[in-house]
Amino acid sequence: MSTYNPTFALGGDLTVNRLGYGAMRITGDGIWGPPRDHAESIRVLRRAVELGVTFIDTADSYGPNVSEELIAEALHPYPAGLVIGTKGGLLRTGPNEWPIDASPKHLEEALHGSLKRLKLEQIDLYQLHRVDPQVPFEQTLEFLQKAQQQGFIKHIGLSEVSVEQIKQAQEYVKVVSVQNKYSVDNRQWEAELAYTREQGIAFIPWYPLAGGNAQALAALETTAQKHGATTQQIALSWLLHHSPNILLIPGTSKVKHLEENMKTADIQLSAEDLAALDAIGAA
Repeated sequence: MSTYNPTFALGGDLTVNRLGYGAMRITGDGIWGPPRDHAESIRVLRRAVELGVTFIDTADSYGPNVSEELIAEALHPYPAGLVIGTKGGLLRTGPNEWPIDASPKHLEEALHGSLKRLKLEQIDLYQLHRVDPQVPFEQTLEFLQKAQQQGFIKHIGLSEVSVEQIKQAQEYVKVVSVQNKYSVDNRQWEAELAYTREQGIAFIPWYPLAGGNAQALAALETTAQKHGATTQQIALSWLLHHSPNILLIPGTSKVKHLEENMKTADIQLSAEDLAALDAIGAA
């Protein structure tokens, strides 16, 4: 059976369990407004920590503001060892609408808003949600560099970036995480995963589940039946086995689904399982 290290040292000094929680879906429909069931969202966050989650991923744009406010309501004062990562660089103009604004002016407002909502003096991991094509990348990076020097940010990460963009950012700041879309059937960012692994940078896949790909779903179902698991659990387990720097942040608004996701850590895939699942991305 193939085993994996269950933890990762984010930035070299924040050791977290690689199976974390993404707090996007505790908001309303279209990631807009408050959740339909406020009490259940609070229960999800508290249960996540009970089940061993030590890394929670959120963003000021989730709601907007709602996800961060719920995290503080449910968990502040935060338990020792809990790392909260948030993101800035997107605006919200309505449900499922995400205009980019990574200007220093907007990021300053976003960062200080996140600090206030999360009730923190320093954010453990602040990630740039998107590189803004309308703003010179250097200006965005200079803002992040300054905010880190001022003590508002401990570690800096990026999202949806290429190897070239990571290297450019590394000229200004130490990049400790990259959050790109990636799953068993979507390997668009394979070069970025390899680069981050070599650099000791965490790779945080968003949308980590096979999205309607018939071949992928068939292979996942076969493996799931073998392990008495769900296809979602197998998709997540493959990511944990695939690369030691992958941090998972599956999101849900239901305690039941959260508990199912957390059982992923108990699944040990065989070399045969991994070969079958690896073949999906090679097809």
